[in-house]
Formats: sequence, C-alpha cells, structure tokens
Amino acid sequence: MRLSFLSAFPPYRGGIAQFSTSLVLELRKEHDVLAFTFTCQYPDLLFPGTSQYDTDSSDGIGAVRVLNSVNPRSWQRTAQRMLEAKPDVAVLRYWMPFFAPAMGTVAATLRKNGVKVITIVDNALPHEPHFYDRSLTRWFLRRNDGFIAMTEAVAEDLRTLCPSANVKLMPHPLYDHFGAPLPQGEARRKLGLPVEARVLLFFGLIRDYKGLDLLIEAFGKLDERYHLVVAGEPYGDFGEYKRLIEASPKRGHIHLHARFIAEGEVPAFFSAADAVVLPYRSATQSGITAIAYHFGVPVIATDVGGLKEALYDGRAGIVVPEVSASAIAAGVKEFFARDPSTLRTNIAALRDELSWKRFAKGLVEFTEGL
Repeated sequence: MRLSFLSAFPPYRGGIAQFSTSLVLELRKEHDVLAFTFTCQYPDLLFPGTSQYDTDSSDGIGAVRVLNSVNPRSWQRTAQRMLEAKPDVAVLRYWMPFFAPAMGTVAATLRKNGVKVITIVDNALPHEPHFYDRSLTRWFLRRNDGFIAMTEAVAEDLRTLCPSANVKLMPHPLYDHFGAPLPQGEARRKLGLPVEARVLLFFGLIRDYKGLDLLIEAFGKLDERYHLVVAGEPYGDFGEYKRLIEASPKRGHIHLHARFIAEGEVPAFFSAADAVVLPYRSATQSGITAIAYHFGVPVIATDVGGLKEALYDGRAGIVVPEVSASAIAAGVKEFFARDPSTLRTNIAALRDELSWKRFAKGLVEFTEGL
C-alpha cells in the first residue's frame, strides 16, 4: 500500500511528532510511506512555549516540509505534493481546531482525486475551549473517510460532532524510542533524589487543565517519605505554581525542572519514579502514559476523559475518582499501600497489545475495509 502521511514531524517538538515518526517507521516495514510536515506549524505570536523545535532530534524519515498552517496558498500545494506520491491512502493527524482550515482543505482535495483520507484524532475538541471549536471541527470531519481514536472519550466526541463518522478505536502505543530504563538508584542519584524515597513524577507540558496546582496541594498532605519531581515546560505563566510550591509545607521535597526535557534526559526521570501522577481536570488520552508504561512505571490519574481506559481499569495504576487535592493524596497513599510490583507485572503484559506493529496493522486493515 502507498500512503501519504501529513503530521508534525521532527524538527518539531512534542508527542505528535514522536508518535507520527514511530508509526511511519513501523508502516515502512511493509508499505511505501511518504511523510509531509509543516514549514510553519504555529506563528510565533500564538505559540506559548519557548520553542517549537527540538534541535537535538534528527528527522530520520525525510519528511517533506510544505504546509504553512496560516498560508492558504500552501494548503493546495501540500495536497498536490501528497498526490504526486500516488497514494492509495492519506493519513492525517488532528489535535486542535486551529488546524481545521488547512487540514480540511488538504483532505478535501485528496478525496476529490480519489484518495481515501484517514485521520488519527488526538482531540476532537480542545481542553481549553473557544467558541469556534465545534464548527471548525465539524467542517474538518466531513472531509474524511474514517478516523482512528485512541480512547472511547475521543470516539464519542467524534460521533457526537459527526454522527456518520466511521471510527476505529485503538489504544495509544508505547513510546519505546527512549531506550532502556536505568537502575532506579542510578536514576535517583542523577536527579539528586534520596534513593529510599517514595518518588512521584509529574511530567510533560505544564498547562492549567493538567492540574499541577492540585498535585502541589495534595503533596502537602503527604509525609516526609515522599518526594515530588515536576519536569516539563510551562505553557503560560508559571508564577502561581511557584507561589504554591513556596507556600507548601513540603517545599523542600519538591524538585522542579520547569523546562523542556530533551529525549536523552527522559529515561532518568521515569526510571527514578515509583509512580507518574496525572492530576488532570480534563483529558482525552495522555501520551505520558505511553512513556510511563515503556519504562514499566504505574500511573496515578484522575478519572477524567479517557484516562481510566488508559489505566486499564486499575491494572496499570490507581484511578482517582474525584478531581481534588484530597482525592489525589488518598490515591497516592492507596498506591503505596498496594504491592507496586503487581502493577508493574500487569504493565509488562501489555507490551504486545500496545506495540507499534499492532497499531500499524490495525490502521492498514481499517483503510482496506473502507
């Protein structure tokens, strides 16, 4: 099968680029895949972080840089470049309505030329809503033949927005490109953590909906055995979080790395952790679980969106039933009251189910059935 794949790819940062790279590499084992990406993903004025680019990552798949998200002339040019590859199927990634005009125009042109269009949808609707989200997303969805969702929460959003949507549900594969785990003691020494501590990790972009403020408050309710590592780049003002940390009775046990974490640093953070905590106020799915499970680390997460699914109803971690600091603190205590080795054994058993091979096979079978 010949595929044209449009997404963020390196040198762009983030889970979308990482995911798409891993999937293309897997698909290329049996199929002819040409990758396409942005010349401009977000205008600098609209980007809340320090940089859109990871200068340490290499583009190992030769993605063609052609799509400018805010330049309509590039939208048709992108579709034409994708058509030149004579694909049987086009695969797109969709994660926010900002991209609907560009991606929808590309999708419509491809379909008019007889190419099936399949979109992997990370979020049908954003966590931080705008008045135009639903109308733009509906417009985009109508220009597709099928969708892949990674949680039932996203699949349900798709069916609500587009009742005729053809949706296949497949779980998020493991992010296995980070390499092997480190011995826990070694990882903790690298990060300046006590070897015998109970270590919690909050990892990834720091945004309001991710509930770091709730976790800081919850951490203040725990005893001296616990240490909290916060590792990730703030998107927006970090001042309020700093004030919460300074006011915390456990501030001496909070280890702050408020910056972009390069790929080479990731193994130390996850290998040092007893558990990853996702104190989210809202969610569809989280790529953080895909990193945690690669390193065999259980997850403690609030019961929002698709996170309960991603924890396999408690097989891979603790589901916190209420979005509150008290409930999160109780979930942490429950986790350490259990035998964490059982959760790690369960996670190891999921590796085949969460492989890129299985995801790629499912995608191809879905397109063939359309």
